[in-house]
Amino acid sequence: MVVGDSSGQGMVRTMRYGCHKNNFFPEESFKSWGNYGRALRNTKSRLTDRLLTRSSDESELHEMRARSQNEMAKSLNWFDIMWFGVGSVLGAGVFVLTGQAARDYAGPAVIISYLISGLSALLSVLCYTEFSVELPVAGGSFAYLRVELGDFITFLAAGNILFEYIVAVASVARSWTSYFATLCNHKPEDFRLHAPVLAHGFNDLDPIAVILSIAICIGACLSIKGSSKFNSLVTILHILVMIFILVASLTKADTSNFQPLAPFGMDGVLRASAMLFFAYVGFDGVSTLGEEIKNPGRDIPIGLIGSMIIVITTYCLLGATLCLMQPYSQIDVDAPFTIAFEAVGMNWAKYVVAFGALKGMTTVVLSNIIAQARYFTHIARTHLAPPFLAVINEKTKTPVNATVVMTIANCTVAFFTSLDILANLLSISTLFLFSLVSMALLVRRYYVSGETTSLDRNKLIGFLTMIILSSIGLALVWVHSKNVAEYIVLAVVWFIATLGLKLTVKEAKKPKLWGVPLMPWLPSASIAINIFILGSIDKASFIRFLIWTAGLLVYYVFVGLHASYDAATETREKLEAEQIEAATIMLNS
Repeated sequence: MVVGDSSGQGMVRTMRYGCHKNNFFPEESFKSWGNYGRALRNTKSRLTDRLLTRSSDESELHEMRARSQNEMAKSLNWFDIMWFGVGSVLGAGVFVLTGQAARDYAGPAVIISYLISGLSALLSVLCYTEFSVELPVAGGSFAYLRVELGDFITFLAAGNILFEYIVAVASVARSWTSYFATLCNHKPEDFRLHAPVLAHGFNDLDPIAVILSIAICIGACLSIKGSSKFNSLVTILHILVMIFILVASLTKADTSNFQPLAPFGMDGVLRASAMLFFAYVGFDGVSTLGEEIKNPGRDIPIGLIGSMIIVITTYCLLGATLCLMQPYSQIDVDAPFTIAFEAVGMNWAKYVVAFGALKGMTTVVLSNIIAQARYFTHIARTHLAPPFLAVINEKTKTPVNATVVMTIANCTVAFFTSLDILANLLSISTLFLFSLVSMALLVRRYYVSGETTSLDRNKLIGFLTMIILSSIGLALVWVHSKNVAEYIVLAVVWFIATLGLKLTVKEAKKPKLWGVPLMPWLPSASIAINIFILGSIDKASFIRFLIWTAGLLVYYVFVGLHASYDAATETREKLEAEQIEAATIMLNS
């Protein structure tokens, strides 16, 4: 196996397959127990170094990518990106979330809820798009945060998002089994193996979920273009099924079901939009395809924004037709479309719904496996994960090692863990990441090291703090008091902070190819909305987030910090040596 040296320049280390520690920890700090002891004693100074040091665009685009030895194939265009975006988002969630949102919170105004949450997600998409165009690398948001916020915060964000990807793939894979059972006129339990010796919640083994994940993993390893063609075909077919469902349901439409439009008021509409935001999660994985896109400056904006418009439109139409078929109070929470079709005498339609859900979930699993492997690849390039995972296969031009390792993790979770346990693990990390990316974009636009004045830097820190604290305050008011006066005060603070940033801080960097419009209003609004939605997350998710983050901190202090420090030091020393050599040559000449 070929692994890049920690400098990322010149030399190549060749390693054999096996469990030798050099395959996992080739850095100087892990050469011996003595070296490791010295590294631990220097933890404080190393932590200070990594906290204060940011990466650069050039490093992410060149030095980091060189550590993979081989380049990924540039074979994707805007059409591929658009359907990857649709395929990663438009899964089975709409067939479940719409029912609960309409019956318990919004009523027929679920259309407005979908529109609000869709526009909120679009703000994050715009922030991702600017970064993706400027930094088209496999790490996606991991690379963006490394450049603007440094290694430490980036590692915590990346570790959480990888865990979210694992849980998401496992959840969708187990749901795939459930819908497959429906198509076969069976119960999901008929396709699972019950193991009484295991703990409850972990004793219904799902071999079909594992088979699905492995099959998709093989395809993802063989070719990104082949995976893209498969995704595009299945996603377009999925859209056609959605159109069929829309047309079929409209033949049974009753406009009187739209009265009243918002039975639970604006409060219910907003609660539903907070829930439905998660029907849009998944687009961030598209940004990890940056290295494989032919023309990032053109293809990424068209693909990402185009996919979001398709998804928002589809979700709003599906919500409308569901409420036209049935009064909102009669909508079934668990299988809204299936029961609605049965209620109007179209029993056969449940098979169309199940078929559509299967296709949607297949592309979600594919998109997630591709994305998580590329995240992991770039993390390994920085040596925050074992560097053998950064290798790009010479023949397939895909990150085979990272894809296989992540699929093993997905399969392990999917095989043992029930859906109700997995559902409690989802959500918080994604919103945390979206908020950080929006903050990082503001930092990118308003702060350039060595150019921005101390006064502007301090004002940026102050205004960002005000934006974040006012956003947290709005979320807390939403959860606890619903006091209108408090809403107004906090909204005014947010507005003043954003206006102050716009009027008093000089914009330090302009985007070269494509930029977010209405800067800084849109990124600031994205921060506020993402934090606001965090207020609707259940307590269990926050506990999971804290426990997992604590585990990441332990790994970082004892392993990741020293590995990444060694890699950065070796790179820095090599660059300094090259500069000295170049200067010497110039003097001699």
